[in-house]
Amino acid sequence: PVSVLAGEGKSPEAVVATFQDSLVNVMKLADSLTVSQRFEKLEPTLDMAFHFQIMTQIAVGKHWSTTDHASRLKATQSFRRLSISTLATLFDGYSGEFFEHQRNMPGPSKTILVMTDLVKSDKKRIEIVYVTRKFKDVWRIMDVVLDGGISELKVKRSEYHQILKNEGVIGLIDLLDNKSNELLYVKTAQ
Repeated sequence: PVSVLAGEGKSPEAVVATFQDSLVNVMKLADSLTVSQRFEKLEPTLDMAFHFQIMTQIAVGKHWSTTDHASRLKATQSFRRLSISTLATLFDGYSGEFFEHQRNMPGPSKTILVMTDLVKSDKKRIEIVYVTRKFKDVWRIMDVVLDGGISELKVKRSEYHQILKNEGVIGLIDLLDNKSNELLYVKTAQ
């Protein structure tokens, strides 16, 4: 299903649904998996669902245009790894949660907003909006907005501003790699 839905990117909601199905499956197995093993299970789906290069470019902002190609690739790899590590850490158990598609609506700059709810076991709902866009013939997620708040990429851009200003993209790469290592290896050791 992953390659059929997310890999071909036939529709924005199919890409989101495939990602969410993978997340729920990992949550159901979380008790028997380490953070690193959850990372490995999530990785293929996230690679097909998210456009990590565009996400990294947006998070890095104006520094992207002055960064060499090799550093852009490394920054994208580090951003991707931290994104997957974060999900593998946060979604560490299952108690009946499920995702429910609400609707799609047009967004800015040729995007489609896929509106979903995470329905928790106590029936409380967390609104999640996935900002998707078609790249060539494939839909990809390029941002996430939780509970009507601020875009995750805007938060990242704000978080990264000072390190980019002081240490550039290389400093950001080191920061992202250190955070990923901490999530993947320190949490596993506990």
